[in-house]
Amino acid sequence: MSDKCPDYVANLYSYIDGELSAEEYEELRQHLLDCPPCLTEYERDMLLKKLVKRACGREQAPEQLRSMIMTQISYSYTQVRYEN
Repeated sequence: MSDKCPDYVANLYSYIDGELSAEEYEELRQHLLDCPPCLTEYERDMLLKKLVKRACGREQAPEQLRSMIMTQISYSYTQVRYEN
């Protein structure tokens, strides 16, 4: 395992979804070929994605629910505490 493994693992979903640049994609692909632990993580993530798609792919979420989720995703909450 290399020092960069956590960075590669953090980008696996972007890799799977084709959201990386060509350079980033190739770098991660090469890493997966050389790193069995990261390849195992990749295979697990692919399996999870397939299972979710199979379980949820048949139904569309109601538009109101989709809207609420998107609002929550884009909403940021900041809390400031003052201690004496």
